[in-house]
Amino acid sequence: MDALTLLLERRSCAALTAPAPEGAALTTLLKAALRVPDHKRLRPYEFLIASGEGLDRLGALFARAAQAAGQDEAKVERAARLPHRAPLVVVVVARSRPSDGVTPFDQQLTAGCAVMAMQMAAQALGFGGIWRSGWLMDDPTVAEGLGLGEGDRIVGFLYLGTPVQAPTTALPDVDPNGFVRTL
Repeated sequence: MDALTLLLERRSCAALTAPAPEGAALTTLLKAALRVPDHKRLRPYEFLIASGEGLDRLGALFARAAQAAGQDEAKVERAARLPHRAPLVVVVVARSRPSDGVTPFDQQLTAGCAVMAMQMAAQALGFGGIWRSGWLMDDPTVAEGLGLGEGDRIVGFLYLGTPVQAPTTALPDVDPNGFVRTL
């Protein structure tokens, strides 16, 4: 797949099954993440990888967070199952580094670019993925359970695997001029 086709036809895929990227394929995804724009090469990110029993541990943490947030039992049970929507979940954390001239926000953008780079690399290798967010990104129980520091921030949960089926609906052709103003 050439680069422009990948960029123009990128799709999120929520229905994922095994296999997921592992070994050399997973290393390729991580190398793609390390090539994103990164002013002063601060590498302000960390990748927490959950598969197999790691998905169970992540689900247990999500359930504890839901319980601590006062959610009802059905939501607590659902939270425990969330990581099992894919065979591999990468929690991408922005870890701001001290810097003159590179703000924490800039560093969070770098970490966000890393999520996108991994998702694109996964698709280029024939896998599927979806970048998920939500309340768990900002939950203090999740942050503590993952060992995050005060300035750290989850920027996404990247769910990866093999698409259960190819997308059946075409993406709409959107005119980019609707999003442009000339200065």
